Amino acid sequence: MNLTLEKEKAEIMFKLARKENWGAKYDRTEHFKRFQNLNESLKQLSKLNWILIYKKSNFTGISLNPEFKKEIREFILLHIPSVGEMIK
Repeated sequence: MNLTLEKEKAEIMFKLARKENWGAKYDRTEHFKRFQNLNESLKQLSKLNWILIYKKSNFTGISLNPEFKKEIREFILLHIPSVGEMIK
């Protein structure tokens, strides 16, 4: 398992959670340019159904799946323990 990729997935999900992007409230992938393995991370998270992908005509949007809130939160805390109670 690639720990760097796991940490990056946690950081992507943390950024979405911090901005409260759950369900129909999504953010554009262009706001996640700093992540080197963005496409691979999104593909893996999408397979788990943790990330919802919205293909629009001018952009792609992503949000967290509220059905997996507990699992997502635990994953983020496992890989970024310092965020603690910052995620709702």
